[in-house]
Amino acid sequence: MSRPTTKNDLIAAASERWAQLNAWIDGMTQDELETEFDFANDAKKKEAHWARDKNLRDVLVHLYEWHRLLLDWVRSNQGGHGKTFLPRPYTWKTYGEMNRAFWKKHQETSLEQAKALLGQTHREVLALAEGFSNEELFSKGVYPWVGGSTLGSYFVSVTASHYDWALKKLKAHRKNCAAAKKQ
Repeated sequence: MSRPTTKNDLIAAASERWAQLNAWIDGMTQDELETEFDFANDAKKKEAHWARDKNLRDVLVHLYEWHRLLLDWVRSNQGGHGKTFLPRPYTWKTYGEMNRAFWKKHQETSLEQAKALLGQTHREVLALAEGFSNEELFSKGVYPWVGGSTLGSYFVSVTASHYDWALKKLKAHRKNCAAAKKQ
């Protein structure tokens, strides 16, 4: 599916990818849930997140924190309190450090808490998106605080695109678990 460019496509893609992610999670075996993620031997997986996230909880809290970024950013700016998407001191060049801070913050969060937090923010993000018109979401220049992009592109990034990222990671983990059993 191509990247959504309308409100209807955004809501549909976010909902569809959410359902796919949850179906995958529901199908994870106890072994997959208990085995730590390890992608160190895969030369194609060198981005920092492949080493950062060690389990399903880590992936879920990452998604949750990015939902929070969007929710806080939109609500603050709608309320007249100018706020950047990434909290200071982070920038698009240093957001990896922010992701590591999110990871560290949630090391005591349980898997069940992570699921509940993410479910709640998923619903909040979709409800927030529903409150905007198609033009408000996908026309440039509607909100000065969005910059040169569209508001909808941020919603797509923290929902459908991020859910695809999480599913890719969980699929790679399953493949690793299956390979380990064969050895």
